Amino acid sequence: MMRRRDFLRATLVTAGSVVVPTACTEQEGGTGACDVHEDDAFFPQSVASGDPRPDSVVLWTRLVDSDQKTDLSLALVVALDEAFTQLVTLKATSSNVAIVGSNSTRFPVTARAEFDHCVKVKVSGLSPGTTYYYRFYYTTGDGCVSSRVGRTRTAPAPEADAAVRFAFVSCQDYVGRYYNAYAALARQQLDFVVHLGDYVYETTGDPSFQAPSEERKITFSDVNGAIAFEPAQGAPYHAAKSLSNYRELYRTYRSDRALQRVHELFPMIAVWGDHEFSGDCHGATATYFNDRQPETDEERRKAANQAWFEYMPVDYPAGDDFLYDNTATYPEDITIYRDFTFGKHVHLVMTDLRTYRADHLIPEGAFPGKVIANETELTQRFTEVPEHAGRYIEDIDMFQEGRYARELEEAAPVFGFDPNLGYPQGERPRVISATFINAIVAKRNEQREEGERLPLIEESVLAFKERGIAYIDLGKYVDLSLEKPDFYSAYGSRYFVVKDTFDAASLLAFENTEGAEVMGEAQLAWFKDTIKESKSTWKVWGNEHCLSQLAIDPTDSVDEELLKRRFYLSCDGWDGFREQRNALIREFAGIGNVVAITGDLHGFLAGTPAVDSPGSTDESPAKIVEFVGAAISSATFQSRLQRQVEGHPLLKNAMSVKNFTGGIDTKLVGAINPYLAFSNATSNGFCIAEANAEEFVVSMHMLPPDALAKPLYEDADAATLDSQITIERFKTNAGESELYQDEGGTWKKWTPNTASQDG
Repeated sequence: MMRRRDFLRATLVTAGSVVVPTACTEQEGGTGACDVHEDDAFFPQSVASGDPRPDSVVLWTRLVDSDQKTDLSLALVVALDEAFTQLVTLKATSSNVAIVGSNSTRFPVTARAEFDHCVKVKVSGLSPGTTYYYRFYYTTGDGCVSSRVGRTRTAPAPEADAAVRFAFVSCQDYVGRYYNAYAALARQQLDFVVHLGDYVYETTGDPSFQAPSEERKITFSDVNGAIAFEPAQGAPYHAAKSLSNYRELYRTYRSDRALQRVHELFPMIAVWGDHEFSGDCHGATATYFNDRQPETDEERRKAANQAWFEYMPVDYPAGDDFLYDNTATYPEDITIYRDFTFGKHVHLVMTDLRTYRADHLIPEGAFPGKVIANETELTQRFTEVPEHAGRYIEDIDMFQEGRYARELEEAAPVFGFDPNLGYPQGERPRVISATFINAIVAKRNEQREEGERLPLIEESVLAFKERGIAYIDLGKYVDLSLEKPDFYSAYGSRYFVVKDTFDAASLLAFENTEGAEVMGEAQLAWFKDTIKESKSTWKVWGNEHCLSQLAIDPTDSVDEELLKRRFYLSCDGWDGFREQRNALIREFAGIGNVVAITGDLHGFLAGTPAVDSPGSTDESPAKIVEFVGAAISSATFQSRLQRQVEGHPLLKNAMSVKNFTGGIDTKLVGAINPYLAFSNATSNGFCIAEANAEEFVVSMHMLPPDALAKPLYEDADAATLDSQITIERFKTNAGESELYQDEGGTWKKWTPNTASQDG
């Protein structure tokens, strides 16, 4: 606690002058002598800093006065020491930008009601590589109160030969879990923290991955403004939609003491993932209802963007005076991709992989029987048709005098699929998978007398039919045994997509576009130019999606013949945009020393993602190095995978399916993913990166999920928490794109081609 007499002893940091400081004095607008004390009631989310540069940093707080609902006036004080005896003088260049100078130590700021009384101040003119302390003061009718003390640090000067140590984190679901990973991280010595997205989750209790408890739950005061869900299994829950909803997410998450402590100690550099708006989103489009209804909602997206603007301490590319304007046209309302340099060795480039991205290649509502690549297209592009491409009927309306077309059209209202078979009304010819036709016919025949059954299309006929790729060949399987089969599903669209057919289909799709499906043209050009022009030793990509291929081969674990093929676990990330990923890796491999740090996956991975095109025989493809961090608190990759399998139309019935969900790490690290060196899908935690002129080292701090069941936030809990953490260390050396793992104090080189290690 700092009293008024302590302020009177403090000295100012100016050009050689000593001045009596002012914090809550009559001369600068106070109400008289004040007894300053910290009061969390006025600053319930504490303080935070972000986006450190060599000469500036952004400082944040939120002020709450239950007696005042209008704009509120408060003051910022910055010092070189935690006792605030060496105060920094500040002067205003605008309402939210301060620069070192003048004779005042108290920078007046306004907590504006239109921005939920959040305050952000960019302080410029600071010294590089320097630690600063700051706090905010507010005068009430009873005196002066302050926020907690925050500590921040500017980046080293661009020419400094400085080692850099930082953490990278992601995915911090508040619901039902505690931030013990942050409690451990807060004891680290760091220059800054990188947050790779999913700072908040928009849902209050989605049973597919959330389990609210009485102590850890989210409630919305504006329930009518939220999206309501009533799942078949589990309690009703909501998803944020209104600005009030999104603000309450940030208020609640930021009320956690472990998260507050991290913000108080280290500047944070953040981008958003999907859940800051909506899970598996693309642009302003959500995916809750899987094409059953329109889900593009720019007003909802802008509400999410405004709340992020209010609560995150960000130095926006639009300039120091940028204020969020919800009347601006989306997506021009806000730009968050930006870059930072830390001395000579680290250039951090943060991307936005949600705002500008295209829809998933396979629509959730895609008609399984529709053929999207015929044999001619496939043979013109590839040396052979992919193995799992299926036979198709070139024109179902003409085949067998239209009998099978009528069969499908009559079945459509019974099974709940599109009677136009995935084609616009009246479009011809309709090219349909024979596998799908026979599946529908067989199911319909179960309800018919023997003499009334329509015969399946015989193998002798199909042997002369061409092969192509239909949506069913990509994994759009449907459980026809259900009373109401689900033709609108993420399976075969975003999850469990057949690898070999998808590789071919995605390449054809990429060659018919301009190739900017994930970043958008402007960001993609900026991103490539920034990496190319960087002079830093390490070009570090803050990346929200896993670059390393994540495919599985459950051939030995399933009994269903249709499932005896290789699958991508998720095409919501870079596996779903393979050719743009290939293009970026190919380009960056030539530059050298490009390292991706990645979140979102909820598991730890290390690997050397490489260019991988269908039919390629290159034994030494272009590659870079990637380190993936697990979730701070969200459900682990393995637990999410298990739930997905349990909901899959066919996998859920496979007798041996737990063989590959329970041991997913051994299934991932092997021949099917030859450039993946390490996987831990069962832990939560964070990563620490250390970079210098010679090497880039990452330590993965791993916590078992049951270590998050209760808070271990106090100093007395430190030993208990540390005893549950295991650490794996990896590195790459400058001038290489190789990966090394620390084994008992010896660095062992990992060899992708043989999936083994040598000394």
